[in-house]
Amino acid sequence: MACEAPVGVFDSGVGGLSVLREIRRELPGESFLYVADCGHIPYGEKTPEFIRERCVRVAEFFRARGAKAMVLACNTATMAAVADLRERYPDWPIVGMEPAVKPAAAATRTAVVGVLATTGTLQSARFAALLDRFASNIRVVTQPCPGLMERVEQGDLKGPETRRLLQGYVAPLLEAGCDTLILGCTHYPFLKPLLEELVPADISLIDTGAAVARRLSAVLKECGLAAAQGPVSHCRFWTSGKPATFKSILPCLWGESADVEAFSK
Repeated sequence: MACEAPVGVFDSGVGGLSVLREIRRELPGESFLYVADCGHIPYGEKTPEFIRERCVRVAEFFRARGAKAMVLACNTATMAAVADLRERYPDWPIVGMEPAVKPAAAATRTAVVGVLATTGTLQSARFAALLDRFASNIRVVTQPCPGLMERVEQGDLKGPETRRLLQGYVAPLLEAGCDTLILGCTHYPFLKPLLEELVPADISLIDTGAAVARRLSAVLKECGLAAAQGPVSHCRFWTSGKPATFKSILPCLWGESADVEAFSK
């Protein structure tokens, strides 16, 4: 594969744009293909088998367009499918993501960490293994957040309903003594400004977008696939939902306007 080939980035919806933003900051010379599977959200309520099928379909789409690597910019998709994808495509770099349990365990002062995530992520075996590996000496309080991802999909980052949902999900974590909150869904970093209004200033908010970007950079260098430094060649966007809806939200979440193409369901 040529170093100039694009990187494919995939999420169930618009949340992966928070990861893509960090990747572009870390790797300004790369080009990207982004697929948002908005026609099938929320992934947190889907079976692992369904999610794996969707991930394979998107992987084949990226490979057909010459992508040199794939990023699963979705915690739920990573939990369900990354192992199978790596087995299916052993010579193709695939970078996944997972809730930031390890850095949160290092950051907490009270030894109590809260996790805001989808039901699918919290119920996965991979998340359980993550807790066994990194959280043996701390208490982890998990909080599923139904409806929150959908607010971000609609571009409602600070409205009354979003505030009501987020406040309701955060309150029991604060009552439990959490001093560190893991944003375990790629949609949630877009809610950081609102979250900072709802929690004390000494509460740490941790997500993994920057860590994923650094990992992708390392993998591309290890494989000899890193592009030369310079301005981004281009970013192309597809969605299995309504392209016009996705296009309308791009300026808010991505900071730029762009064309959005239909991804076949």
